[in-house]
Amino acid sequence: MGKNLTGDGRLDLASTSVALLANAASGRDDTAAQVEEIRARLEPHVGRFRHYPLRKGSEIASVARQAVKDGAGLVATLGGDGTQSAVAGALAGSDTVMAVLPGGTFNYFSRGLGLGNDLSDALEALVAGHVAWIDLGEVNGRIFLNNASFGVYPDILERRESIYHRWGRSRLMAYWSVLASLFDLRHPMQLRVSASGETRDITTPLAFAARSPYQLESLGLEGAEAVRDGHFALFIAQGHRRRDLMTAALRLAFGRAREGVDFELIIADDIVISGGRARRLVAFDGEKTHMAGPWHLKVRKDHLRVIVPPPATAPPDSQKNESQ
Repeated sequence: MGKNLTGDGRLDLASTSVALLANAASGRDDTAAQVEEIRARLEPHVGRFRHYPLRKGSEIASVARQAVKDGAGLVATLGGDGTQSAVAGALAGSDTVMAVLPGGTFNYFSRGLGLGNDLSDALEALVAGHVAWIDLGEVNGRIFLNNASFGVYPDILERRESIYHRWGRSRLMAYWSVLASLFDLRHPMQLRVSASGETRDITTPLAFAARSPYQLESLGLEGAEAVRDGHFALFIAQGHRRRDLMTAALRLAFGRAREGVDFELIIADDIVISGGRARRLVAFDGEKTHMAGPWHLKVRKDHLRVIVPPPATAPPDSQKNESQ
C-alpha cells in the first residue's frame, strides 16, 4: 500500500499535497478559467494546493519532477494525451499518484481510464480518491500511454500542427492531416521485427504499437483484449501505394479496417524493431521525437499509480485496485 492511502485503497486527500500542471497549448478551452474551476473544487479537500503553469512542451516532465521534489503526493495534469504522457513518464515507478484531467482533442487516456472527456467528471473521481496501478508502454526507456508509431504517422503529426495553426484544432482537421500526408507519401520503410521468438523482414509505411484498448475499440480495430491482458498490439500497414493507403485510412476512419488486407497484427509484450536509418522520427501519444534504433518495446507492469472512478463505476480497462 502506498503513502497517504486509506485501508480501502483511497488517497487521503486531506493529508496530501496536490500539484496542478496545466498546459495552455492543449485543447480549445480557456485554461485560466479551468485552473480556477479546479482550484475551487479541490482546495477544500486537499492538504495543500499549488499550481504549476506549463508553457513549453519540453519542460513538462521536469516540472512534474519538481512538483514531487516540492512534496506533492498527487500530480493532477490538465492537458491532452501528449501532456499526460510526459507527466506519466516522470512519475512512472514512483509512489506519487497521477490524476488525469482531460484537456486535449481526443483524450484517449482519460476516456480509457473511465474518467471520460469532461473535466467535471474527472474532478469528481479525483475527490473520491480511488487509486489503481496501471501498465505502461516503453520504447528505449521512453514511456508512453496510448501508442508509439514509426513511419508516416510522425509525418502526419508535423502536418497536423501546420493545419491546426491555420484552421484551428478539431477532429475534422486531424483526419484531414492524415489524408494529406498519405497523399504525399514517397517511400515505405524496410524494417526487421522480432517478437515472440520470430524475426521477420517487413516493408511498410507505418508500424503502430498500441497500448490503449479504448483507442483500438474507438477505431474499430482488433487487439483490445490482448492489450488488457498486458501485451502490445502492433499494427503493420499492408499497402505500399498511396491509393491503397488512403483507402485503408478511410476504412479506418469509419471503423471498417480489415486485418490481413489493410494491416497485419502482431501480439507480444516484448518487441524489437530495427532496420533502415540509425535514427527515426517516432511518435508517442501525439508527440514526436528523433530516436536511435533499434527500438525495443516493453510493457512495464503496474508501473503508474493513477486516480480512477470508484469501483462500482470503473470500466474493464481499469487495472486492479492498489488495496488488493
